[in-house]
Amino acid sequence: MNTIEQFNKHVMPTYGRYDLVLEKGENRTATDENGKQYIDFGSGIGTNSLGFCNENWVNAVCGQVKAIQHTSNYYYTKVQADFAEKLCNVTGYSKVFFGNSGAEANECAIKLARKYSFDKYGKGRHNIITLVNSFHGRTLCTLSATGQDVFHNYFFPFVEGFIYVNANDVDDLKAKLDDTVCAVMFEYIQGEGGVVPLSQDFVDEIFDLCAKKDILTIADEVQTGVGRTGKFLAGDNFGHKADISTLAKGIAGGIPMGACLADEKCADVLGKGTHGSTFGGNPIACAGGNAVLDFISDEKNQKEVAEKGKYLREKLLEISEITSVDGMGLMLGAALKTKSAADVVKAALDKGLLLLTAKEKVRFLPPLTITYEEIDKGISILKDILEK
Repeated sequence: MNTIEQFNKHVMPTYGRYDLVLEKGENRTATDENGKQYIDFGSGIGTNSLGFCNENWVNAVCGQVKAIQHTSNYYYTKVQADFAEKLCNVTGYSKVFFGNSGAEANECAIKLARKYSFDKYGKGRHNIITLVNSFHGRTLCTLSATGQDVFHNYFFPFVEGFIYVNANDVDDLKAKLDDTVCAVMFEYIQGEGGVVPLSQDFVDEIFDLCAKKDILTIADEVQTGVGRTGKFLAGDNFGHKADISTLAKGIAGGIPMGACLADEKCADVLGKGTHGSTFGGNPIACAGGNAVLDFISDEKNQKEVAEKGKYLREKLLEISEITSVDGMGLMLGAALKTKSAADVVKAALDKGLLLLTAKEKVRFLPPLTITYEEIDKGISILKDILEK
């Protein structure tokens, strides 16, 4: 029995997997069990932010494994204290709650917003506006928050209290932002929805309207955060900081972690017993997170991400099959004239390039450490596929 047969025999079939068994990786190159190498333009859906087995990250994680791997949150650890301080300093937030994933970070944000409103205004002000085409996770609550009908099936009843507004439609937002709403939750760039950025005017309106009504703003930065767009938070590109921001994916360089950041207004809303996570703030994840923050909190490295993103965009637009490129920094989506994005990703895999899809687009989320030489090599493979 080969690896794939063994895997499929014992693991639930909840993913559409490629017939590829990855065995090891170094920097921006993955190697399968047969020794074939692949340039990584996907970084585990934006998770391996420093690439595979970055030396500083490995040393931090392995050092922590040898010290203490878990304590539970009945106790304090220095590594979690250090990470929380670094994260709050680099983002400007007051406090953070640690979980294990983006969905958990968003669940925390939802609970935080509803309790903030309940404490201040009482019952009946619990609705949260989210955007059509958004994606916020796969728990029952975050699926309910997700503004895509394709996800609202099978698992009835879904969680109530979510109102969907068309992205970039100010009139729709104003019409639905009534006295039952406690928060507006959004992605600055809708990642799973097709790498679709919000307009500056729409973002400005969200913050302006919410400020006037004491409605919280929740920025889902699970995919856009941690330097992915050339700023630590994508909100920095729009000139805004939400009351609550959520992070995951690249925050710990490949170890499960989610974070819910809160400003002074709502930093102490969740008290003892109102929320928790057995593994949240795990020492090993925090050690990996410290290594990531040491890299991406350096403004020089953030600037390089923005410059590399601009370079990648320019190279993509030179390919005749590509009609447009959306996104920011090293989070880009390319629309195609005639070819299927899924077919292109499969063909690229055969030629040694790892890519992603987002709806009908080819999606690019390379490690933040990718080199220009590696970008050129990947573009050469992609161009060969698209111009045939």
